Amino acid sequence: MKHSVELEIENSKIILEIDDRFSPSTADSFLKSLPFDVDLNVWGEEIYSSSSPVNISEENAKSPVALNDVAYWPTGKAICLFYGPTPIGKKGEITPASPVNVIGKIISPDKSVLDVADGKRGTFKIRS
Repeated sequence: MKHSVELEIENSKIILEIDDRFSPSTADSFLKSLPFDVDLNVWGEEIYSSSSPVNISEENAKSPVALNDVAYWPTGKAICLFYGPTPIGKKGEITPASPVNVIGKIISPDKSVLDVADGKRGTFKIRS
């Protein structure tokens, strides 16, 4: 099942589609934890959160990931939004720090939001 979620950062919103077909237990835990606030950082073209309330081990974990994947990083309990390459990826690959549980896709906006997110506080919540 698909769910529409947003990450609100100051006056910007990132729209996400959470899909439980990738990592069902992780997606369920993420959705049940909503809403929650996190600090945000940017690493290459990835936005990642501080520790989230989600606490799941690896579930269908993968690396590399696809463009616009939304994932949970079990090692840091972080939510990750992959807009493009990370500093450790090979050319043409989007490589997280370690394998992640994919839980959905970024719907909008494009990676111009990377400039807005770094060092800010954000809120994940069900889209109304």
